[in-house]
Amino acid sequence: MKHEADVCVIGSGAGGGPVAATLAEAGYAVVVLEKGPWFDREQFKKDEVYTCRRPTYWPSVDDEPQVDEWFGADGTRQSRQSGYYWNGSLVGGASVLMSGFMLRLKPVDFRLRSTYGPIEHADVVDWPITYDDLEPWYARAEQEVGVSGIVPEPEELPAALRDRRSTDEFAQWPTNEHPFADRIDRVCRADGLHPMPLPRAVLSESRPGRGSCAYAGYCGSYGCTTGAKGSSQAAFLPRALATKRCLIQSRAMVTRLESDATGRVVRAHYVGRDGARHTVEARVFVVACQAIESARLLLASRGPRHPRGLGNRSGQVGRHLLFSTFGAGIGTFPYARFPGETWLRSKEPFVNRVLQDWYEIQDKTLGRRKGGTLNFLRVHPNPVNGAINQALWDRVPKNKTLWGRALKRRLHGYFREGQHLRFEVFGEWLPTPYTRVTLDPHVRDRYGAQVARINAYSHPRNVETARYLVDRGVHVLGRLGAVDPRSAPVVGIPSKNLVGGTCRFGTDPARSVLDPTCRAHDVPNLYVTDGSFMPTSGGVPFTFTIYANALRVADKIVQRLGGPR
Repeated sequence: MKHEADVCVIGSGAGGGPVAATLAEAGYAVVVLEKGPWFDREQFKKDEVYTCRRPTYWPSVDDEPQVDEWFGADGTRQSRQSGYYWNGSLVGGASVLMSGFMLRLKPVDFRLRSTYGPIEHADVVDWPITYDDLEPWYARAEQEVGVSGIVPEPEELPAALRDRRSTDEFAQWPTNEHPFADRIDRVCRADGLHPMPLPRAVLSESRPGRGSCAYAGYCGSYGCTTGAKGSSQAAFLPRALATKRCLIQSRAMVTRLESDATGRVVRAHYVGRDGARHTVEARVFVVACQAIESARLLLASRGPRHPRGLGNRSGQVGRHLLFSTFGAGIGTFPYARFPGETWLRSKEPFVNRVLQDWYEIQDKTLGRRKGGTLNFLRVHPNPVNGAINQALWDRVPKNKTLWGRALKRRLHGYFREGQHLRFEVFGEWLPTPYTRVTLDPHVRDRYGAQVARINAYSHPRNVETARYLVDRGVHVLGRLGAVDPRSAPVVGIPSKNLVGGTCRFGTDPARSVLDPTCRAHDVPNLYVTDGSFMPTSGGVPFTFTIYANALRVADKIVQRLGGPR
């Protein structure tokens, strides 16, 4: 079967949905190819086994493995097959499973090299656009996604922490909050810190076709049954379909993009749900598969003018893979320690507070460097993961597992005797040429395509920065009154749900894959709009920036196609 369209979008998540909606509403015929299945809202069960213990929303390792690569202590190359980096394969992509934290990058994130200078063994560069270039698209994304929150008054925050905004408020008022939020405000302000409300892509009031939040707490790793969460599936794809000019083809695995003798992409080859081979021909192709899979597709798409893969004349496709540096901590608030204080028994799932006082670190040991964000939240209500953490990770001796009566006592205390407040860190992950995606020469997936081989080398500074932020988070938990505040057993590892780099944009074709409009330097009708374009990671989650940039690039594509029809 062959489809024809003006624009073919590969991937339907945060990078693909805004492009599909914008182009279809501008009058162009759009085909969206999504490898994963299409789940309706009623299929988003709050079932822990269905959702988190089985590959419901991502491929099985047997069918579609990825290969982790690392170098052992003796310098030898080692690898194993896994599915660790899959973070959502369904219509709407990983945005369906996000928690919806919508924080903007700060101006310093766009000028990291100019601000802090070069870093040994890292390839830090400035972005080819500024915060002010992206700000109107942040503002537009807030409205189109439906971001709820409250903009702090100027006197509440130092100038370095305030967002430069073209609007005075978010699309909706904030969601309900747990009394932990008030406690964080009072204690942190007394300590000279500056807690900030967290904007979320969660509707506090219903919109046409989308209900308001049901406050079940099952946000991260789960689909939203009311449509309140601002996923691509809820916020953008229905708009594209409403035009009658957009076709969304689910279970369509794109294996390669075919280019002609001039270097232009002419068709996408994909395997459909029937197992047959199909093609889509289009004037413009937009790749938004997620940074790892987008790099894999481009590397696999060799052609007469692209012997090393599409857009890879410079050899940069797949390099500079980015994550957010992981760190976390937790503190327990026993009911017995707060007798008569009813606030602690509140069941509101959202805390919605962040600290960015260490977005820039000034330390006599670490020096001046980019830091990140501390986000405070209640523990996820998923009891399966909570029980596993108690048995394997939380205060359990190394290489030991709690079992039997000791585990029962631990679980009773964890689930019945108090509440828990945790924090997570979004820290700068330094890009390096060694942190990269290549094609594995031996392993193929069930479609017969070479799988992604991932080297997630972490620069030593990543762990240093994460540890610095985690230590401050643990201190804050103690000041809030937590018993035994502690950090997670691993700090500084890559975050599988926040992935970027691999096709960084820039002005120099020798050092970047895409130009400032996210069009490939050497492929005039190819764009990449997922997190692949990011040269550096910043100190906040990636999704909001991907949304904003996808809207910006979609507008550029409309202009290059001749404007709205």
